[in-house]
Amino acid sequence: MDLQSGFLAALALGFLLGLKHATDADHVVAVSTIATEYRNAWRGIWVGGSWGLGHTTPLLLVGVIILIFKSVVLERYETVAPYFEFGVGIMLVLLGAQVFWNLKRGRLHVHRHEHDDDPHLHIHGTHGPAESAEVEEKHGFFRPGKPFFRVKSYMIGVVHGLAGSAAVMLVLLPTISSFWVGIGYIILFGVGTIVSMGIITVLLGIPFSISGSFGRVNSMVAGVAGVASLAFGVGLMSDIAFGTAIMPF
Repeated sequence: MDLQSGFLAALALGFLLGLKHATDADHVVAVSTIATEYRNAWRGIWVGGSWGLGHTTPLLLVGVIILIFKSVVLERYETVAPYFEFGVGIMLVLLGAQVFWNLKRGRLHVHRHEHDDDPHLHIHGTHGPAESAEVEEKHGFFRPGKPFFRVKSYMIGVVHGLAGSAAVMLVLLPTISSFWVGIGYIILFGVGTIVSMGIITVLLGIPFSISGSFGRVNSMVAGVAGVASLAFGVGLMSDIAFGTAIMPF
């Protein structure tokens, strides 16, 4: 009975930590820059899910090693964790810069067409004929479209995977006596991050969906996401490299 209770407690803790972990400010800011590329908030489910899968991948690999070798590996990880965190700062700066680069190149443009005899305007990035069908599917808040896997979101999740508060999850692994309970703990942590980030990305996509027909407003919303990403990235790198306290978390 005690073993079963410990098993359920570990799984519940992993899931709850995953839900909380996805709400970290650097995660939300990074994904908000991806949301600028979509005018359909519901597609954020798949964007956030792709991020969650990427986030879980390195944690699962490192977690298995820690479960086998315990604190020896964990201590080595803790010495290199700041480098992973600095990498997140670089990534945030690049994502923010990409937002402004896309705006400067005029990749956001407005065109007029009809759906069900209802003429209206759309604003989105420039694209070729081969991409038209995919881009059209992005439009409209109530058009969820087909499930898809977002490679860019996955790679951003991988970068985030071994940085920041994810270390809290790894620290608990050596205290778990059962290897399979530990695996379940990691998997439920990953499920929690996928669910939470899917919800967050849907919410982040709402402003872009609403402003999609207003070029100036949409550019302003995208600009806010870009500025936030640049500011968070620079602040994070400064705190790690120079010991400043720009980021309050």
